Amino acid sequence: MNKELIENLKYLRLGGLLAHWDEYLKLAAETGFSHARLLTHVLEEECRIKRENARRLRLKRARVPETLVIETFPFERQPKLNKKSVMALYDSLGYMQNRQNLIWLGATGCGKTGLATSFLLHAIEQGYSGRYVLFAELIAELYRSVGDHSETKVLKKYLSFDCLLID
Repeated sequence: MNKELIENLKYLRLGGLLAHWDEYLKLAAETGFSHARLLTHVLEEECRIKRENARRLRLKRARVPETLVIETFPFERQPKLNKKSVMALYDSLGYMQNRQNLIWLGATGCGKTGLATSFLLHAIEQGYSGRYVLFAELIAELYRSVGDHSETKVLKKYLSFDCLLID
């Protein structure tokens, strides 16, 4: 690969193609890919890499302290919680599409944070942006913003997320 091609790939931000160039050429030679098939394969891989990087960035920005997933939620310890309804809501993502709020109520230690976090992580996996914030931290940040007249900026930041988990 020549220097100009390397610079062009960097400029176009095609890091996957740059990193796997030799592998792609070897694959094309071994399988007899046509030019169109090779180009299609390379672009599909580049899209997959970009989607994965975007997903990782959304997860990082969400600042979720602990990755809690719905598959490990102890529904058997919460007999009043209708597992079928919760799973239907979780799987459909209807609350995201309809921009609805979810409020989990219950005593300390019953799993509200686990459920909410699993819903947030699921939304992020599906391409939505999200953020986890403790209620006390949110109130403190809003209070500070009133003092320095940046409340509009702070509100805009939190309103920019598709899914906001306030714990």
